[in-house]
Amino acid sequence: MSLVTFVALLKKGNKSSGIAALANAILAVIKGIAAFLSGSGTMFATTLHSVADSTNQAFVFIGSALAEKAPTRRFPTGFGRVVNLFVLIAVVVISIMSYETVHKGLELIQNPKKPDKILLNVLILLAAVGLDGAVLVKAMREIVHETRSNAKGLAIIPAAFKNVKLASPPTRLVFYEDIIATFGAALALLAIVLANTTGLYFLDGVGTLLIGFMLFGIAIKIGYENTVGLIGVAAPRVIEDRIAKTIFSDPDVDDINKLRIIQEGRQYHVEGYIELRRGLSLAVADDIKFRIRDRLLADPDISDVTIGILETDGITDWKPSPEE
Repeated sequence: MSLVTFVALLKKGNKSSGIAALANAILAVIKGIAAFLSGSGTMFATTLHSVADSTNQAFVFIGSALAEKAPTRRFPTGFGRVVNLFVLIAVVVISIMSYETVHKGLELIQNPKKPDKILLNVLILLAAVGLDGAVLVKAMREIVHETRSNAKGLAIIPAAFKNVKLASPPTRLVFYEDIIATFGAALALLAIVLANTTGLYFLDGVGTLLIGFMLFGIAIKIGYENTVGLIGVAAPRVIEDRIAKTIFSDPDVDDINKLRIIQEGRQYHVEGYIELRRGLSLAVADDIKFRIRDRLLADPDISDVTIGILETDGITDWKPSPEE
């Protein structure tokens, strides 16, 4: 792959993960300096969290760009699952950071100490909550955009939580990680303030431990989702119904005999048999098949379509979901 081609692919990469990688890299440097100066375990934990987030999101950004590579003769279905592989690499990084954070938390609970430079830590963590929160809002907007929701304003929050499973793997990763990052920074801020005001310095370790557990939890969730994605998972029912609706919009379609939709990255591969009304010549039936195929391929989320045609048998095979 030439440098020009690689740069062109990077421009197609997931914007949320690219922005998040840059933002978390800046936060990691700032938090790391504060952790070194203050000796705060909670600040150390949230520094590792930002390092993990930045590394993961950089991996995922590159993976999402490579997934946009056009299909080749050797790889005719494209490279959509590459992004799942890169996300799994990111999960390994999260798991390592989780272990280090939990280990540090247990150490601070057993040997608590008063952290220094409290004001510096508080100011940096307030900035972290704001920056991580801004990245989280960006991820929510990306979910709304990818899932074609009409939500605006504060309505994007419930819409993002409702539709996150329909978003692309990179956007889901950024969303989940920045929920933890924002909450983790707020938790670190609370732990440092409480430890300093109450004299219960072990609370610094408790905050560190909780952040480590949250990292571990998100690693399991993201790891599972991307493992099934790497194997090849069926499209969500809402996507299946959307595609079926497009097929049935053609007046010559009587039924869908069989429909299989495989999700690869953020793209869908559609295979199926459709039943056409009786009395059509083979030439006309072929024209209808290609017409429906072109209509499906007009959907930017669908990468390829393979359709077979049958004459209707008068028995309804396709049943829409209860929500329809």
